[in-house]
Order: sequence, then structure tokens, then C-alpha cells
Amino acid sequence: MRKNSSTNAFNEKQLKASCGMAYALNIVGGRWKPAILCRLIYGTMRYGELKKSIEGISERMLVAQLRELEKAQIIERVVYPEVPPRVEYKLTALGHTMRPMLRAMSDWGNMHREKVELVSL
Repeated sequence: MRKNSSTNAFNEKQLKASCGMAYALNIVGGRWKPAILCRLIYGTMRYGELKKSIEGISERMLVAQLRELEKAQIIERVVYPEVPPRVEYKLTALGHTMRPMLRAMSDWGNMHREKVELVSL
């Protein structure tokens, strides 16, 4: 956690304000958000399904990342008034606009990984 008055926080704020790419990467970047978004691109998922499908993620981290994506209005959390409660996550309309970008990033990552693996053989 960094102080809001630090030079680092100021520089990050300035960069996100002046560069759309930096702003977008701040929203979708990190270890777990791409994995979450990769799954939600294909449709609505329950919390338990997400947890099972993302190997290695802790419950605490999954909840934190889902909250950040919800705060950024990329995903929507739907709670059904049942016992036990059923919670589903899905992309918002704004989240769906990211699909071409996320697919392009995935394609580029796959292409780059293949080229690097060929060079290192």
C-alpha cells in the first residue's frame, strides 16, 4: 500500500491520466485479472466455478480481484436471494467492449511464446 502523497503515487496518477494504454493495463493487469476475464469472456460464471477454474488463486485474492474489476465496472456481481446465496459474475456492457483487446493480447502472447520457445530450443 503506497501513500497517496508519495512521488510514486503522483507519477502513477499522471501516467494513467495521460496514457490510455497505461490506464487500460492498470485495470486488466496483474497475475489474476487476465485469467478471470479470460473465463468471463465466454459467459456468466458462479464464484465456485471461477475458483475451481483458476488453479493457484486463493479465495482472498479472487475476492479482491473480483471487487477491483467490479469497481472498474468491467464485471457485474449478481446475488440471488436464495439459501444458500448464489452469486454469479459476468461482463458488463463496458467489459464486453474489451473482448477484441483481450483476444488480441491473447493471440500476441501465444505467438510470442511460440517464437521464444523456438529460439530457446
